[in-house]
Parts: sequence; structure tokens; C-alpha cells
Amino acid sequence: MSSLPKYQEIYRRFRQAIDQGQLRPGERVPSVRSLAQELKVARGTVETAYQLLVSEGFFLARGQAGTVVADALPQRSIKSLAVESQSLAPTSAPRLLQLGLPALDSFPRKLWARLVTRQVRRVDVNSLAMGDVRGARSLRMAIAQYLALYRGVECSPEQVFVCAGYSACLALVCDALQMAGKHCWFEDPGYLHARQLLLHLEVKLVPVPVDRDGLDVEEGVRRAPKARLAIVTPAHQSPLGVALSATRRRSLLDWAQTHGGWLVEDDYDSEFRYKGQPLAALKSQDTADRVIYSGSFSKMLFPGLRLGYLVVPQALLPAFEASARILQNRSAELLQATTADFLDQGHFTRHLKKMRQLYTQRRGFLVDALNSHCGAFLQVDEQSGGINLLARLRVEVSDQAVASQAADAGLGIQALSVWSIETGRQQGLLMGFTNLATRQHAVEAALLLREVIRGAL
Repeated sequence: MSSLPKYQEIYRRFRQAIDQGQLRPGERVPSVRSLAQELKVARGTVETAYQLLVSEGFFLARGQAGTVVADALPQRSIKSLAVESQSLAPTSAPRLLQLGLPALDSFPRKLWARLVTRQVRRVDVNSLAMGDVRGARSLRMAIAQYLALYRGVECSPEQVFVCAGYSACLALVCDALQMAGKHCWFEDPGYLHARQLLLHLEVKLVPVPVDRDGLDVEEGVRRAPKARLAIVTPAHQSPLGVALSATRRRSLLDWAQTHGGWLVEDDYDSEFRYKGQPLAALKSQDTADRVIYSGSFSKMLFPGLRLGYLVVPQALLPAFEASARILQNRSAELLQATTADFLDQGHFTRHLKKMRQLYTQRRGFLVDALNSHCGAFLQVDEQSGGINLLARLRVEVSDQAVASQAADAGLGIQALSVWSIETGRQQGLLMGFTNLATRQHAVEAALLLREVIRGAL
């Protein structure tokens, strides 16, 4: 059974028939209605495939006279078609518009392989042991240096704890602070996976609304003034993309100091900002040492690395060390050492610079395609950073219904309302743009999304 979406299967069949000479220039193809009935698929599916073939110059639409194979065909081999189709297949490869992924096609794989090989050759008896519960010292030193230079976060390597991804970081925080049964402010809407994990760990979440200035601190104080913890994304709120205002930053830090609360700053993709300079980390303004800073290499490098880290306040070090020994949620020493080399040798900062330029371009591809082909249905939120887009629905349709049908069509978008806790949820579609390698890929995605929305109305 093919893993390709139905519209791509149809597209590919026609491309093969044209390349193999089974369909000749000027020959008429079946109407959308008749082919949809024959294949037992929605008309929109066939229409999307035909529109792609027209846009690429293989078909020529003649109105009531029907659609025919174009006289002057593009010179593209079936081999290149196969490669292109597989790059869009929802298997191990990213799905079209999949959320939260970096540009996997642009990661320097050969360089990474060389660094891994070097580390393998350095293996000795000591490196085979479990190592420090906080993580490899070489990586903790590299992280501390990077944060001081680029995020304004001053810390010692002893304050850095390396974990197996952001989920492991959150689990360590909850265990060290004994959060089971205790109240925690949580942005609403907020990061879906974090919410699910915290509920699993029996944390009592207090939903705090987010507006254009970020987390509503006054409302959080009104709802749970003595909450033990608040989890925030101040530089680029997940998922709305807004930044926490300077006034609310001060209010949040004041609340933590006054009430003895702790803050987890999830600084997940602050390096990717397309207007102005990256915003300062909340931790850099933390004079009372109440902020637990969290970072991850999943969105900077690749998610399969499963490598995140925490910067822990001095007062909490004994509790975190004790929890780290029990949980044992560390990454492999080999990957930690390789990542340390990647940072120390300057590859990380060069990679981020390259990705900022690439994401600016690919973001533009998707924004242009959505405005051109989905403007009647969607309004794209203007966000200054991040690796995802939020598009608000202009029409009366459930975003969850659209997301469900989009998944069936091979798209990786998510419904904004699912990221909310309280009723009266905002409607919108969250989507990624980082793996749209060409403008044509963005157009394909937009055309398919348009037909999905039409089908959901």
C-alpha cells in the first residue's frame, strides 16, 4: 500500500504515463468528476492533483473543452519524480507542514558523522562508565559558554544538567520540586506535549490566559497566588508566537521572588528571529535566582538527538542532583561529547546563522502560498520568529475537523484549539515551514490545504 497521499498517487500516475509516452501531447484526460468516481476519491483530491500538473506545465486546462496534456512538456525524468515524491511521503520523512521540526535536509550530516567518528576513536575505559549524573562536563562547559555569549545567561557548568530531551528536563524539574499534587501556572494556550506530561505527573495545572503581551501575570496571581511553579515561553510563546512584554517580565519575576515560586523558562527556539535581534532570556534578568532555564538541541540540530538541558539555581542543586541520580534520564555520552565538539568548534553558531537565512526564505514561501491560494479561508499571523506559523480561520469551520482531514491527506498541521485548556478556544491551524525546500512545495501544500478546508465546510 502506498504511503503517499491520494492526490500525489494520482499526480504520479499521470507523470509516469506522460514520461513513458502512454499519454501524448494534446490528448484529453478524464474530467475531475469522472476520475473521482472511478477511483472512489473526493473530487477535491483529483482537482488538487490536476492543479499541480497544470502549474508544472504538464496539463493545459481549456475550460469547458476539458483538460489536455500540454504540447510543450517540461523535461523532468521519472527518477527525479520518485525522489521528489518520497521526500514528501509521510513515513520517516517529514510530512508536509509538519510542526516543530528543523530543516532536516540542511543539517550538516557529513560533518556530524566525522565528529562522531572522532569521538568513537577516543573511547577509553573511563568513557564507558556511567559518568556524571549532570551530564558530560565537556558539554556542560560548552553550554555555559554559549549561554553567556549569546543568551546573557551567566552560570557555571555545575548548574547545567543534561537530559534526554525537553520531556526529561520537565520530569526532572517536577521530581526535584516534588510537584505532584501542587499548583503550576501553565500558559493557555500552551505547549501541548508539556501539558500532557505534567498531567501524567499529577501536577495541578492552573491555566493562565495569553494575550498579545504574553502570559497574563495578574490573572495568574488572581487564580493561584501561591503556585509553586510557572512554566513560560517568554521569547516566543508556544503556540501564539508573541513575546512576553517587559512589564510582565518584571511582574513575573517579582511574583516568584515575593511568593517563593519557581519559573521554568522554556527558551525553545529564541535563536530564530526574523525581525530585529533575539530577545534577552528571562534568566538574564533573574537577580533573585528563581528561574530554571531550559534549552534543547532538538529544534536547533535534529530531534533524534534527544538532548536538552537545564540551568538550575544554586539553592536547588542538591535536590536536582538527588533526583537526577534516581531518574537516570541522561543522553548517551557519545552524543553529548559530539555535541560539545559541535559547539566548541563553532559549527553550532554557523549552523544557526545559516538556518536563520534559510528559514526566512522558506517562511516566505509558505506565507506567499497561503496568501495566494488560501486567502479566502486563512489569515496568517504575523510572527517575528520561530519555526512554525499560525493561520487563523476566516470561515466557520472546526479547526479540529480541518486538522483531522488534513492528516488523512498527508499534512502535518495541528489544530490550535487542542492546545487550549479552557472553553472558548481560539480556532486556527499550526503548521511548520522549515522542510518546504522549494516554492513549489509550498504551493502544493497550500493547494492541498485549500481543498481540505473546502471539504470540511
